[in-house]
Amino acid sequence: MNIKQIAKDTAKTLSSYLTYQALRTVLAQLSETNPPLALWFQSFSADKIQDGEAYIEALFREKPDLALRIMTVREHIAQEVLEYLPEMVRTGIQQANMEHRRKHLERITQLDTSNPSPESEQQATPEENG
Repeated sequence: MNIKQIAKDTAKTLSSYLTYQALRTVLAQLSETNPPLALWFQSFSADKIQDGEAYIEALFREKPDLALRIMTVREHIAQEVLEYLPEMVRTGIQQANMEHRRKHLERITQLDTSNPSPESEQQATPEENG
């Protein structure tokens, strides 16, 4: 397991997600202030946001002012969110894991009581079978 590579991949994914959140914020603003540009922006952005950095590069070629706006909003969101993120991720994963384990335990316990094994059917008395 390469922890540094996992950290790099996580940072890239988080950066792309924050780019997506910035896009949503700017799109909402444009919908109120400049509906035609909002339509263009929504059309341009469809299916391009998987890689946030490539998306911003493409946006710079089309509308540099929007690319700068996205970068500014993304940076602001990052500053606001990243303070809480490590603890929230750690706690969220721990709670989710506990919930998954609980559900799994419930499932396997219910299976044991509702689906008798062939061995327990063979042990049943003749009156129960007949």
